[in-house]
Amino acid sequence: MLLGIRFNNIWRWRPPPVISTYCAFHFNGHFSTSSPCEELHSLAETESNDGTFLPWLERKAETKISSVLSIGKSSIGRSLFASETIRAGDCILKVPFNVQMSPDSLPLPIRDLLGNEIGNVAKLAVVILLEQKLGLGSEWAPYITRLPQPWEMHNTIFWNESELEMIRKSPLYEESLNQRSQIGREFLAIRNALETFPEIIDRINCDDFMHAYSLVTSRAWRSPKSVSLIPFADFLNHNGVSEAMVLNDEEKQLSEVIADRDYAPGEHVLIRYGKYSNATLMLDFGFALPYNIHDQVQVQVKTVKDDPLAGVKLELWQRSCTPATEYVNGVYSLGNSFTIREVRCATGKGRGLPQSLRAFARILSCTNPQELNELSSEAVNGDGRLARIPLKNVNKEVEAHRILLSQFKQLVEEYNASIEALGPVDSPCLCNKLARRRLMAQHLLTGELRILNSAITWLENYCDAI
Repeated sequence: MLLGIRFNNIWRWRPPPVISTYCAFHFNGHFSTSSPCEELHSLAETESNDGTFLPWLERKAETKISSVLSIGKSSIGRSLFASETIRAGDCILKVPFNVQMSPDSLPLPIRDLLGNEIGNVAKLAVVILLEQKLGLGSEWAPYITRLPQPWEMHNTIFWNESELEMIRKSPLYEESLNQRSQIGREFLAIRNALETFPEIIDRINCDDFMHAYSLVTSRAWRSPKSVSLIPFADFLNHNGVSEAMVLNDEEKQLSEVIADRDYAPGEHVLIRYGKYSNATLMLDFGFALPYNIHDQVQVQVKTVKDDPLAGVKLELWQRSCTPATEYVNGVYSLGNSFTIREVRCATGKGRGLPQSLRAFARILSCTNPQELNELSSEAVNGDGRLARIPLKNVNKEVEAHRILLSQFKQLVEEYNASIEALGPVDSPCLCNKLARRRLMAQHLLTGELRILNSAITWLENYCDAI
């Protein structure tokens, strides 16, 4: 049984499903002449009754998908609700692999042209675009019509410049711009690869591709082969503390969800997409939680101002890092950039802050080459890790941690200023979209601020205790 967590790309970021391949091979004369999104959205407006969706999917799968869940609307959009009593341990849905969209759903000629240079997320986005271009002729139209439209998505790559300014203090600001650029590069690579199919690529622009790409990052799941869109299962919404997740059974060739608790009829059924921070949720899924237990923040620790040994220290640190990058819960820490989570034990004891972060601070506290050489010799004679144990000189150990303390306090001041600059999130002057995005920014910044404050408390107690 393979865990099928929701696919995500943050902080860098694969029998075939049934798809209308026969149409995709005969491009001329089969594609809609009107805008695919407009035509499908028009169909969605006329098909307001979601009661037709599950019967359609069960006919397509030739098996029962669920008898205990129904589709409805909640404050966060399309959702699944218990249609009868559900007990913990019940299997609440099973979706066969053969009605899931994956990169393998691409027609073979297009798949060959895209090759291995194009990522699986981008390939699955192309699958969505092909089905959208087929309009009402797509056998996936009942599913495609229920996917969010661009104006309904709040992933930070869709935020305008003034909206992104709200989260400039967070590392998510740069990552949003980076992902937007990466999507643009992948789009250009796809255009070049599919230049022999002008009837496909000429009517797809970068905005179309970005929308389809974001549908994949926000709705797809990791699958045995790559990444898949799982109709009906992707209507399940996220709860960070839920134990229920999508599971993939290769032997039975299906994905399933097991209830982690009891549900009464009419209750909103939730699962966990993964242990994702608000930064991940905002970038790839387009929402944030008011208190996210999986929040984390990436901080860049600077060398001491006017330190003549700064270059030597950074070079020594880079040489000591094996491998050069450290992967922590979806986040890469590189060089003097570190990922920290909330420190729940404030006594100054216990695990506290990451050892690599504290080691870097010890290196920064050195005032002469001899101290650096002593750290290097200690590492060689020990386990090879540089400055991972407390310094023998207690005053120097305190000084090292006060370097972190000073920089974290400065960050806290900057975060407080950013939060204050947001203004009220419930102002009647705000449009719904801006109000929602301002609230997301507040959840993000307050979560990262909470982590920094917990680190400060731990550092202060540690310095007082030694």
